[in-house]
Amino acid sequence: MKPFRTARSGELVARLEAAEAGILGLLLDQLEQLLSADLDDVGDDPVLDRLFPVGHRSDPEMAADYRELTEASLRSAKADDLATVRASLPAEGGEVRLDVEQAAAWLRTSDDLRLALGTRLDISEDTEPPEEVADETDQQLAVYYWLTAVQGSLVDALVAGRSGRR
Repeated sequence: MKPFRTARSGELVARLEAAEAGILGLLLDQLEQLLSADLDDVGDDPVLDRLFPVGHRSDPEMAADYRELTEASLRSAKADDLATVRASLPAEGGEVRLDVEQAAAWLRTSDDLRLALGTRLDISEDTEPPEEVADETDQQLAVYYWLTAVQGSLVDALVAGRSGRR
């Protein structure tokens, strides 16, 4: 990946390899499936608890009310962000060009993807990137840290654009 930078036009520009775009597309598919799944099928999924945090941990009734009031709009917003990312992702790799609103959707969606992967992999502050990719868990960890780098480069480009640096 060629990291995000701010172009003269004000757009945020990066370049993804075909494999990177493919991985991101697969992750988007998985997130979309989870967000659109019937709650009876995935209600106890710990990823959903990360994506839709409990509003009141000490009061289960209040937490249920909070979830009832907020979950539909949160799901809708996440689905909208996901669609924005998908529409701006070059399926075969190539240049990604984002305006500020699209960049915000990329940040929120990449955060959701990292939360999902981090939850599945039980990542903590002590988790390190794999030194060599020996198995599927190492592959998933490598993807997690790659997503972290994508997100970091986007944040850096946004900050540089706001401060007038290109």
